[in-house]
Amino acid sequence: MKAASILILSDTHGDVAALAAVFQWAKKRDITTLAFLGDGAEDLPLAAGRTDFWPPWKIVRGNGDHDHRLPIADTLEVGGKRFFLCHGHHHGVQEGLDSLISTAKASQAQGALFGHTHRPYYEEIEGLLVLNPGSLGKPRGSLGPSFATVDINEDPNQWFSVQFWTLQNGSSVTKISSPAS
Repeated sequence: MKAASILILSDTHGDVAALAAVFQWAKKRDITTLAFLGDGAEDLPLAAGRTDFWPPWKIVRGNGDHDHRLPIADTLEVGGKRFFLCHGHHHGVQEGLDSLISTAKASQAQGALFGHTHRPYYEEIEGLLVLNPGSLGKPRGSLGPSFATVDINEDPNQWFSVQFWTLQNGSSVTKISSPAS
């Protein structure tokens, strides 16, 4: 049984229509909170207004976001778990994940969520969930526009349930069996 469900999005880059399609899909799910990992922060209120989907959300600033009031990094506590959120460019995620992992561990997080690479990625590294949802606006690789959900189980000894999703034809959401592209 799940205690909480996080919708994880990144890199919409102005594609409000794609984000609105995901929000329409998410309205039918039991989403506890939304984590947006940068590059398109201004898209969230526009898509929420179109769909009347206003979940609690945490937003971090990406290298393409210009609102300097947004934090570069933050933590999200949900379902008894802590997640470190960042876009990833300050941690050099395209060259490796060491900086991201050490910063997430220093913040006592059980998960590190990042964007920037535009490619979905998921791995458990040293007991830490490390996840990139991919990109809705400018995906790289063969999977197309993607995002993720993470379910936190009520049993604190159980690992997270991670699912990746793709947006097809601009409106249809389909589960991805594996994030490897």
